[in-house]
Amino acid sequence: MSSALFFSNNRSPEMKFRKLLSVPVFAAFCLMGFVYYVTVFVFIEDWVGLQTSAGSLNNMIFSSMASLCLLSFLVGVLTDPGRVPLSYIPDVEDSSFVSDQETKKNVLQSKTCDKCAAYKPPRTHHCRVCKRCILRMDHHCLWINNCVGYWNYKAFFNLILYATVGSIHATVIVINCMRQKDWNSSGTTPLKFFYLACGAITLALSVTLGTLLGWHIYLIAHNMTTIEYYEGIRATWLAKKSGLSYRHPFDLSVYKNITLVLGPNALKWFCPTSTSHLKDGVSFPTLRDSS
Repeated sequence: MSSALFFSNNRSPEMKFRKLLSVPVFAAFCLMGFVYYVTVFVFIEDWVGLQTSAGSLNNMIFSSMASLCLLSFLVGVLTDPGRVPLSYIPDVEDSSFVSDQETKKNVLQSKTCDKCAAYKPPRTHHCRVCKRCILRMDHHCLWINNCVGYWNYKAFFNLILYATVGSIHATVIVINCMRQKDWNSSGTTPLKFFYLACGAITLALSVTLGTLLGWHIYLIAHNMTTIEYYEGIRATWLAKKSGLSYRHPFDLSVYKNITLVLGPNALKWFCPTSTSHLKDGVSFPTLRDSS
């Protein structure tokens, strides 16, 4: 699966690109553009100069991170997170279920979305904003005007990864620029305020995005979604009350979990459009399968 995924579902290209027409998405674009412009054309230029080898190297690294961040952002916005196939029916013949008709009826009821009035696969949840069920839903993200689900989770992860690295790089550049500047001879109050404000913005982005990145690294390592993490807290509490232990059923091993989300080829982990490892999003390997 490649960037052709943009046009691989039922929505027309026009409907897809309408997702870009939202205030939070526009704000995210503006923030990315502002950070890129001041980092490259103000701080790198003022620090070492864009024409120097150090300036060119920092410009190349930062521009690469910014480009990958923008690509990941667009993929996250424009890719449908995952629709439940109209033909989907839960497998009630699974050996883990009792075979009598009453039990099969109860199983089907438990796998039905009350709002969509349709069957929903494992790990699927109904999004109140999108007004439909999303495959392997993690959460609805205001900043990409889209749900983060089965088909665009990798792009979302790459987005926060590149945004974190870029923000840290920008913060280092701003700090170095401030340290080498002769404020006694050239520093005016508005200029000082501008430098401090930019430093505060990049530092805040680094901390916020870094925390979010750490959270999603934890989720990927345990093959969880944000929703499943909070469901697991309750499941653990209920199991403990019964004298049992709980383990997330989709948590196989750290490496296996990572490959299921990012793909088996480590070289493609950082490419947001490389999703050929993803299947249908309605079935997932579990601990029981591997035992």
